[in-house]
Amino acid sequence: MAFTPTTYDPYDFANRRHIGPSPSEMEDMLQAVGVTSLAALIEETIPASIRQEKPLSWEPLAEHELLDRMRAVAAKNKVMTSLIGQGYYGTVTPPAIQRNILENPAWYTAYTPYQPEIAQGRLEALLNYQTMVCDLTGLDVANASLLDEATAAAEAMVMAQRLAKSRAGAFFVDENCHPQTIAVIRTRALPLGIEVIVAAPEALEPGAVFGAIFQYPGTHGHVRDFTDAIAALHAAKAVAIVATDLLALCVLKEPGAMGADIAVGSAQRFGVPMGYGGPHAAFMACKDDMKRQMPGRIVGVSIDARGNKAYRLSLQTREQHIRREKATSNVCTAQALLAVMASFYAVFHGPKGLRAIAERVHLNTTRVAEALKAAGAKVAPDAFFDTITVEVGVGQAGIMAAARHRGINLRKVGRDRVGISLDETTSEDVIRRLLDAFGITDAAPAPHGPGVPDALLRMSEYLTHPVFQMNRAESEMMRYMRRLSDRDLALDRAMIPLGSCTMKLNAAAEMMPITWPEFGALHPFCPPDQAAGYREAIADLAAKLCEITGYDAFSMQPNSGAQGEYAGLLTIQAYHRARGEAHRDICLIPVSAHGTNPASAQMCGMKVVVVKSSPNGDVDVEDFRAKAEAAGDRLAACMITYPSTHGVFEETVREICDITHQFGGQVYIDGANMNAMVGLVKPGEIGGDVSHLNLHKTFAIPHGGGGPGMGPIGVRAHLAPYLPGHPETGGEEGPVSAAPYGSASILLISWAYCLMMGGAGLTQATRVAILNANYIAARLRGAYQVLFMGNRGRVAHECILDTRPFAEAGVTVDDIAKRLIDNGFHAPTMSWPVAGTLMVEPTESETKAEIDRFITALLAIRAEIAAVEAGEISAEDSPLRHAPHTVEDLVADWTRTYSREQGCFPAGAFRVDKYWPPVGRIDNVYGDRNLICTCPPLEDYAQAAE
Repeated sequence: MAFTPTTYDPYDFANRRHIGPSPSEMEDMLQAVGVTSLAALIEETIPASIRQEKPLSWEPLAEHELLDRMRAVAAKNKVMTSLIGQGYYGTVTPPAIQRNILENPAWYTAYTPYQPEIAQGRLEALLNYQTMVCDLTGLDVANASLLDEATAAAEAMVMAQRLAKSRAGAFFVDENCHPQTIAVIRTRALPLGIEVIVAAPEALEPGAVFGAIFQYPGTHGHVRDFTDAIAALHAAKAVAIVATDLLALCVLKEPGAMGADIAVGSAQRFGVPMGYGGPHAAFMACKDDMKRQMPGRIVGVSIDARGNKAYRLSLQTREQHIRREKATSNVCTAQALLAVMASFYAVFHGPKGLRAIAERVHLNTTRVAEALKAAGAKVAPDAFFDTITVEVGVGQAGIMAAARHRGINLRKVGRDRVGISLDETTSEDVIRRLLDAFGITDAAPAPHGPGVPDALLRMSEYLTHPVFQMNRAESEMMRYMRRLSDRDLALDRAMIPLGSCTMKLNAAAEMMPITWPEFGALHPFCPPDQAAGYREAIADLAAKLCEITGYDAFSMQPNSGAQGEYAGLLTIQAYHRARGEAHRDICLIPVSAHGTNPASAQMCGMKVVVVKSSPNGDVDVEDFRAKAEAAGDRLAACMITYPSTHGVFEETVREICDITHQFGGQVYIDGANMNAMVGLVKPGEIGGDVSHLNLHKTFAIPHGGGGPGMGPIGVRAHLAPYLPGHPETGGEEGPVSAAPYGSASILLISWAYCLMMGGAGLTQATRVAILNANYIAARLRGAYQVLFMGNRGRVAHECILDTRPFAEAGVTVDDIAKRLIDNGFHAPTMSWPVAGTLMVEPTESETKAEIDRFITALLAIRAEIAAVEAGEISAEDSPLRHAPHTVEDLVADWTRTYSREQGCFPAGAFRVDKYWPPVGRIDNVYGDRNLICTCPPLEDYAQAAE
């Protein structure tokens, strides 16, 4: 018998790991769709006029080859002890948190908790985060995180403008704020016409501003009491903001005790690695009467159908998809995973542990200051927490070089000083090497006492809730983290078929490198030669993204999709200004656009003109043309999504781009649906001038329960000079994020994804994503109406199921979404872009078996709807209205008109491994009417259980 080698390649990541259906399963699916091949399906789905001619060029790496490549690149980074400070500090990630949260797919693959019944675990962790922030800042309400400290400060400025009763048009910025914070505030203020006054706090004229922000402690270490300055602002009807440090607040007087209205900052040093700039969870807290103006998400406490306590996102009517250009912010994501890490860091250490860490950091700093003073150095300031500056005169370069020779990075301050910021990781050896760089060989003295006056020491308690007092044995911590993750439904349990959100595989090999110290321990402002590996990875990722999109340059700075939109529009504005056309201020946006589109345009000071949709869901080209013509030389841009928000490749996309260019505007193509284009269509070749890419969608960065995200922007060559700059890299245009490369460490995930998929693998992923969506549409034909299809009856990578006809029988889209939980699924995107519909996106990662299970669930739900329509059961009595069913429902006395079996074990649900939601359907109205945004006392839970 002749030997025949197998053609199966176990190292083929794209086809054996990332792409769900096997070749034989694809054959069956194609037959169900009614086409003979993938190529034929693409022919019927994507207009030939826009398909790219050349295939993507690079070959794939196997997983082990990728990790070898990553190790080699990581070795080009130089891990030093960075005492640079400026908002970024060394920290210790407790291994229990690294392993059980950061490296755990139950936490990092979860989606934003819009379906709260299946998100109770992460909602509790985020509520812990909010409670921690409220306690430490001394303010009433906190949100569940923002993107970074600098953008949080800019959000606070705009919030202050809305809240202030002062009619002044200027905003005061303490010159002691971090430079990147000042730069981002200036970026945000310019298009809104806000005058920014940067000066010493002593120069503040309260009557001339609507608000002010102070840094506490200051970027060069100053700790001062702002009580009097805040009182003066209040007397002038202005708003006071304090940018602060949570670790410092464990020993320093809290902003709330000074009378601050808003506090912002970063939770990075609560166990989250620096990662060359991110991701890190920013925080914002405010007084109670300001909470309805706060941007971002707020986790609140409500009740479920049985009256049990349950968590949910509160005040969601502020979200951008409802308020659009009237939205107060375009923030639609957060840094949930990092906020969860920071909250567990606080639970892990408790108030005593946090205070001990803070005291150790502070007292080590006083020791270093005393040693330097004893050697004759001039050290400032007199009152500090962890940061001092030392006058070194013309010896600045020599001192910094001597420190680098000893493995330490210091901060260059002006021409004659160096900055030193100690942190949790500062050891006796680091102190010895630091002093040695200054020529001091004696050991640092014992501390004489705190380096701040008694009046600035914290007097109030914090983290008094029992969750922060629990037994911190690792066994108990591990079990607490497991209990919370078990309450959630993430991608490690089931498909999450969310339209426009692309919940695809986040492969383990892609995730591993981000926790390596060579990537995690780098300060974003370290000397460039220490980050050669990062520069190589980012440059290669940018080159690959350019090839994928047809653009000429990329900025990796925007650290969310909405931030990418904003950065792209700012780039367009800068281009118009440079051409003497600053008057261009009109942005055309189709009615079907993502809600962040009009919100981003409004933040740029643009006037939004809404364009109609045709009956088939496409952009109404004639209405678009008429409105472009009416705008004339005021047309700045149009913002379109391609394929359309309705999940269709519109054949008129080139015409829309041409019309925009004809009137001098620039075309912004939203990259949210790029998963339907990679390898097949290049937005830069069909008329786009700029696009953002949601790397947390198409390029495999995990959603993390609502963040982190990355939204880098690609541009054509004529816009490249106007991409966001950064003060640390000498860029001219204003930065949009705190760090030059945004959340740099997670760019490695997308780079790894591209390397392992290869050009052909990426293209095949797109084809299979389109196949999976069309398979669902075909299998559900007759049961549900697919709302929009292309001219040849095909959808792109997602399809919209119309559930509005069921409303006549009393069945709502909510009922269907909650019933899917009983089947073990996260619901598709609800009521967007069309109210009363479900937008389904299976992605290419899902296997045929999982897709079939989802289809089985939807068909079973349709049968339950039919029973209601036929009058066999009322909507109120049906399992649809009582969904989701909990274990408590299962074991309670059963008085319902349907069986336990039907209610609790519907078709498609697993029997042995069934997911049980921890709470029943949540009462949203109750939660908004009775807003509780910090951890409720334990007796509340006991009362609810009685």
